[in-house]
Amino acid sequence: MSNQIFQTLKELPTTLSQVQCVLHKHELLICGGNYERAFGHCVVKLIDNNKDKNQITLLSFGGYYKHTLVMKYVSVWTNDNNNYENKMNKSKKLNKSNNCNEWTPFKDNHNHPIIIGRDNDNYRGMRALVGGINNHLLFITYFKNNISVFDLNIFQFIKHDTLPTIYSIWYHCFVSKPENKQEQEMMKTNKQNYQMLLFKQKTVLSIEYDEDNNTFQFHKLPVCKDITPFCAYACVCINDVVLSFGGYSGINDISKSVFKYSIRENKWMTFENTLPSPLSYCVAILREEDNHIHIIGGKDDKNASVSTHMKTKVREWDPSQLSKNEIKCIVEHWIQTLKIKLGWINDFKHSKTNDSINFFFSVFFNKIVKMKDFKIAHSLLLGRSH
Repeated sequence: MSNQIFQTLKELPTTLSQVQCVLHKHELLICGGNYERAFGHCVVKLIDNNKDKNQITLLSFGGYYKHTLVMKYVSVWTNDNNNYENKMNKSKKLNKSNNCNEWTPFKDNHNHPIIIGRDNDNYRGMRALVGGINNHLLFITYFKNNISVFDLNIFQFIKHDTLPTIYSIWYHCFVSKPENKQEQEMMKTNKQNYQMLLFKQKTVLSIEYDEDNNTFQFHKLPVCKDITPFCAYACVCINDVVLSFGGYSGINDISKSVFKYSIRENKWMTFENTLPSPLSYCVAILREEDNHIHIIGGKDDKNASVSTHMKTKVREWDPSQLSKNEIKCIVEHWIQTLKIKLGWINDFKHSKTNDSINFFFSVFFNKIVKMKDFKIAHSLLLGRSH
């Protein structure tokens, strides 16, 4: 059954574990690895709405060998096979002249190198998120039980605090709650409480950060007994659920289990279906376009790094989740059925994130049709009216 749920893709060109992965359009960017100088580190995508949409900025920092590097990435791929070689050579020259696709030191506005992390901070196995109302804050959780806030606009730490746990925090799950993005759609001029989740063995926390007062609030959540022995699992947050895959509890105890935490219901679930084989120190990332989760690299039950790349449909683990294309189909069906004439609907349909689409549903369509009744949604996909 697991082999049917997980589709094995072409193997990676090398074995990898403890990597970071970032999605850019249709590309998966894999950064670092346990045989590179960058491992146990974190790579985040910096958000700048004024930048070229074909370019993203990546920030890599922390890890066993503490570093702080930045890269402007522009795609190296092209769909034009006729002039592929010429375009690639031209792209390489352009990227080199613009310092694209190369890791360079992170610098402030005065061209001074910036190192994120104090001398005594242990950033191995740390995790970080970009957030805040203007996406200018870097939230960092790290060993032993620390959380810090780094302001990317002024290149300084603005907050250090201690997590309410006696257990060591590293190689953990640290994700942003979906309501953060939804509130940003409506509150661009106001500050807010930024909300996060942290999982690590017996530590399960909901974290709220108040931008106005620069304070944290911590709330302990229910613990799942099945997942408490493990760390170093791959995790991904999709709307109101967090999925985790595999995990490490010792060299001879590698998990192949899959767990789900429902934010809305505040409940855990352990699935009968599992990974095809035990896996730890892997990474998971969601590709929203087709609603597939990609699981990359990791270590097997013999503590050997693997070159595995597989994917699984989100709806195998949460039937309520719909892909962008499916949501678009539902929107078009509802527009036609209800004869809604809205001049801005085309802009809405081309929204780049599921979050803004889901936010629209919850505010507007939820008043007309119960969006939580996904049986209706699926029947709409099949063309049956209600």
